[in-house]
Amino acid sequence: MSTVFTRIIEGELPGTFVWRDDRCVAFLSINPLSPGHTLVVPIAEIDHWLDVPADLQSHLFDVSRRIGQAQMQALRPERIGLVVAGFEVPHCHIHVCPVNSMADMNFARPLPMASAEDLSGPAEAIRAALD
Repeated sequence: MSTVFTRIIEGELPGTFVWRDDRCVAFLSINPLSPGHTLVVPIAEIDHWLDVPADLQSHLFDVSRRIGQAQMQALRPERIGLVVAGFEVPHCHIHVCPVNSMADMNFARPLPMASAEDLSGPAEAIRAALD
């Protein structure tokens, strides 16, 4: 059975994408820690980040850096947090989060579930900064 991320990547479930290439995608989290919280996800369904081949890991972190730079430009947070946890979905993903304090990185206290409307503004700003 496909993971929820594979279903988003394949268009079976909605996703607010800010990046797509032949190896990975990046879309906004519907359970954000902060506005603009983005998930960088390999297209290949790999559960644990330690199992991701080195060249793909390098690519994922390069895309995460680009997303973080775009978030800094577009959203102007104090920092960009980066986390690889892997508990929520059994499909490797990197959380790239605009943050203003360590409290913003608390996975036990996300913002309310985001609607497509909530995600559209930050997504448009991030996409514009990536162009």
